[in-house]
Amino acid sequence: MTGPVRPGPVQLGPDDLVLALETSCDETAAAVVRGGTEVCSSVVSSQVDLHAAYGGVVPELASRAHLELVVPVVRQALEVAGCSLAPPGSPGRHCAAVAATAGPGLVGSLLVGVAAAKALAMAWDVPFVGVNHLEGHLYAALLEDPGLALPAVVLLVSGGHSLLVEMTGVGEYRLLGGTVDDAAGEAFDKVARYLGLGYPGGPAVEAAARHGDPAAVAFTRPMLAEGLALSFSGLKTAVVHHVRAHPEVATADVAASFQAAVVDVLVTKALRAAEATGARSLCLAGGVAANTALRDAARRAGEEAGLHVYLPSRAMCTDNAAMIAAAAFVRLGRDGPSGLDLGALPSLAFPVAPGAA
Repeated sequence: MTGPVRPGPVQLGPDDLVLALETSCDETAAAVVRGGTEVCSSVVSSQVDLHAAYGGVVPELASRAHLELVVPVVRQALEVAGCSLAPPGSPGRHCAAVAATAGPGLVGSLLVGVAAAKALAMAWDVPFVGVNHLEGHLYAALLEDPGLALPAVVLLVSGGHSLLVEMTGVGEYRLLGGTVDDAAGEAFDKVARYLGLGYPGGPAVEAAARHGDPAAVAFTRPMLAEGLALSFSGLKTAVVHHVRAHPEVATADVAASFQAAVVDVLVTKALRAAEATGARSLCLAGGVAANTALRDAARRAGEEAGLHVYLPSRAMCTDNAAMIAAAAFVRLGRDGPSGLDLGALPSLAFPVAPGAA
């Protein structure tokens, strides 16, 4: 991340609190985490109802909603954690640092969280750190399962990203593979829209699939035999072509067959990555990790392969600020604070090396 020359690493203690904000898309979230591992509060205000009428997130509406919600959400997170809004030195429990998601995401939405976090850091005279949203998802596992056996392969699947990551230690990881076109969550959204299932697409497809036959349509498994790269654009197109050619096909069968194809690809690639790296654990992360079919298939396949399988709670699958606070705790200890001139980085890539941002 960019900024002026920063001071060295800031080592926070096991009792120190980090307040984090997450506003990368359509959830306004704030959380307080103690010692990088204990969630003292986690508040998420969703905008699903706001965007449902449009069939997807409208960036301008999202940023305006964040402006309205960020103060009450932060206030609630501090109150639940028993923290004071007053500066350190005054009576009460105080945060030792403030963090925010800096990217990737919607630029207007990101700016709201970054600006609010920097303002609080300046008012409290504590360090500010910008966090990579994708890196944050890796810490959901460590928040809920501190004894997670490493090395682990993390399958990070969301609306905008599909990645396979090797995690060898806290803050130590490398990118193994990712999508060459549509992310898995993006494909779910597009298929749901085409089938008229509603928004958000992932839960809508899953709900329809419960009443369908996953073997009804033999959809292709894109790039199944090709390393660790992922691709879902062709699968989405296959759904469109099949429905046009067979208008009589039951929507539930299409949804179930499409979902089965996505799950098959994701689990196959994740197990391949675990075998190639000698991983001890397999973890799911990101919004698509809430999908029941994916969770069940990953658990079965992982356990059969002798892996410890970690499935995050559904609250930790979706965007939240607790994972950002946990990542910030580690970031501060490794790299130190971010510069106060840090802006929103909507196209921020996954860190390709330990300590990179």
